[in-house]
Order: sequence, then structure tokens, then C-alpha cells
Amino acid sequence: MKTAVFGGTFNPVHNGHIRMAEEVKSALGIDRFIIMPTKIPPHKQASELAPDADRLEMCRLAFRDGFSVSDWEIRREGKSFSVLTMRHLREQYPDDELYFIMGSDMLLCFREWYLYKEILSLCTLVVISRKSGDMQELEAYADDLRTEGGNVIILPISPLEISSTEVREAIRKGNELYSFVPNEVAEYIQKNNLYRKR
Repeated sequence: MKTAVFGGTFNPVHNGHIRMAEEVKSALGIDRFIIMPTKIPPHKQASELAPDADRLEMCRLAFRDGFSVSDWEIRREGKSFSVLTMRHLREQYPDDELYFIMGSDMLLCFREWYLYKEILSLCTLVVISRKSGDMQELEAYADDLRTEGGNVIILPISPLEISSTEVREAIRKGNELYSFVPNEVAEYIQKNNLYRKR
């Protein structure tokens, strides 16, 4: 059984996240695909973070058939260190092949992550390009991690260049959201008045 986890702040979840997940699922033949919103991201500032319950619900609205949304990191206290998540999944699914999905920006700082070598021992990293023309740089970094025993897959899929920052800015300007997020997520944001103020 192939089990993949795709984590992030999802602040908010958008069509780029969905495209990434669907293409990885198809390319690697993933059997169990877990979407896992983080509580407190250890690698970046998140001053405009929407409430945990709202980010979780938006993920549930965005990811339907073939995906499951986990609140495991949301329920934990403290920062959402990926190594703890992967230990948890290894305990839950001891016989599965585990895959950890990340964007290319995360790969390039991976050696700064807490206990990154243990993460390499627990799962395969699956890296998705977030911009055009970065494959050579990603492969070079992946080769370095492979020399440390890591298994790294760079997937050459066509990125949908949308950022959550761009979506939040569109919300503040009162622009339409349907080109950025699924209809259900746009309606949820509007109904709950999310991201209106800095």
C-alpha cells in the first residue's frame, strides 16, 4: 500500500494545492492520500493564519473523492514538526510505503528541518516544482540527499502558479476567487469573513 501525506498551512487551500495532489496521486499510484493542515508551521511566519477549524474545513471542502483530511497536527500542541508526523504514520501503517509531498521551496531548505535525516529514513520525499525552469537545481539538491541515504523523487508536473498570499490579497481587494479556489471554498471564505483584514 502506498500512503502519501501532503501537509501545509493551507491558508487558504487553493487550486494549485489540488492540482499538485491529483497529479502526484496519479503519477505514483497512491492508494491512501492524506491532507494534513499544520497547526504552527516551524519553517515560516504565518501572521495571517486563519483559525485551525476554518483551515481544516476548507481542506475538507476542497479535497473529496480519493483523499482524506487529517486533523492530527491541528490537535497536537506546539510546532508541527514533520518528523513527528512521519513517526505517527509509520506507527499507523507499518507495512506501507510512505511518501512525503513538498514544494520545491521546501526541498531547498530541507537540511534545516528538525531531524531531517530521520525523515529521510521514514519516507520517500516527493518534490513538485513550484516554478518553471528549476529542475536542474532541484535534481542537484536531491542528489546530495540521496548520498545521505534518502529516496527523493522530483516529479516534472506542470505547476499551477498560485500562492495563498495571492489569494488572501485578492480577498482583501474584493476580487472574485473562483479562479483561485474551488467554489465551495470561496463561499466558505465569504460566509465566514476570512482574510478581510491584515
